[in-house]
Amino acid sequence: MLAQANHGDLHPVSMSEGNPATAEFSKDNPFPARVVENRLLNRAGSAKETRHFVVDLGESGLVYKAGDSLGVYASNRSSEVDEIIALLGATGDELVTPLRAPAPLPLREALSTGLDLDGPTKKMVEITASKVADPAQKAQLEALLAPEAKEQLEEFLYNRSFVDFLAEYPTAKFTPQELAGMMRRLMPRLYSIASSPRLHPNQIHLTIAVVRYHTNGRDRVGVCSSFLSDRVETGQTPVPVFVSHSHFGPPEDPSVDCIMVGPGTGIAPFRAFVQDRVALGATGRNWVFFGDQKKASDYLYEEEWTDYLAKGQVHRLDLAWSRDQAAKVYVQDRMRENAAELWAWLEKGAHFYVCGDAKRMAKDVDAALHEIIATHGGMDAEAAAAYVKQLKKDKRYQRDVY
Repeated sequence: MLAQANHGDLHPVSMSEGNPATAEFSKDNPFPARVVENRLLNRAGSAKETRHFVVDLGESGLVYKAGDSLGVYASNRSSEVDEIIALLGATGDELVTPLRAPAPLPLREALSTGLDLDGPTKKMVEITASKVADPAQKAQLEALLAPEAKEQLEEFLYNRSFVDFLAEYPTAKFTPQELAGMMRRLMPRLYSIASSPRLHPNQIHLTIAVVRYHTNGRDRVGVCSSFLSDRVETGQTPVPVFVSHSHFGPPEDPSVDCIMVGPGTGIAPFRAFVQDRVALGATGRNWVFFGDQKKASDYLYEEEWTDYLAKGQVHRLDLAWSRDQAAKVYVQDRMRENAAELWAWLEKGAHFYVCGDAKRMAKDVDAALHEIIATHGGMDAEAAAAYVKQLKKDKRYQRDVY
């Protein structure tokens, strides 16, 4: 999983520094880990910024397995926090009580580690409209609240963070508490672990796409991806983390074959799966489908996959590059090209795994899987759907999608 919001309590304002042998680190008591490696995986010419992070678990006692995720609590950019405080006309020392917070805390601390500075809702538009003194701005906001303006309102909110409202509507005066009361908690992000504890018992590897974009005249960033990439000093900055255990994982039986479909950063858990199965001496075959935009710049962990293939530890490696030719090629296209063999693997008991984008890729892969089963299994659509349903029931078809 690349980045996924996870509901929980307000960001802990302190991390346990007690005896690691007795401290139980968890979501509510995260371990102050250190990032000991941060390197770019893409090469020159890529349109993406994908990074490999190594998180040192130290003496935390945290344990994980292939298929698990790492939860990371991020801090917001200090520049954005400073701007919000300035626009409020505040000092940052004012005490605020965010929603469901156990106790008041200073505004600067709340904005830095407790509150999500993105995602204003319709309520923010309503309250700003009620406060703003400028008649033209009031009319603009009220027009967005009309029932027929639903799409315009969604687009308006999508392009704005809380700082935009304070900057664009300076006559709508908010107290620190009013603003904090409209912000959601800053949730930990979950990332699929890209390493196996059999190979790296005291480390967790992550494969993360750093999110950067521009809307409404401002440069925006993904809170956690930019935190790890830009604001964490390698080996120095404590990063609050916890392990999120998952049912997603390689087959318990090492003789079972694995088909793994993970384009882009969806490759992360399958790097862990292959490491795990190789370290275990698993006799089951590994078939990996990977894809991205360009082979020359976006082939994540190329040297590792080439080595696994050469050693026979990965038995099949099918690659799909969407931008290397006129017609875009995706992992589901490679599945269809190898449909007969994929069906044969399934019939021999192979497990089928997918990781990555839920909206498009996972749906397209699922459709291709149904099609392959129907065609090569001689089934109609209903029978193919029943076959897939049974795969899921038997835990032979698992997805880690976001």
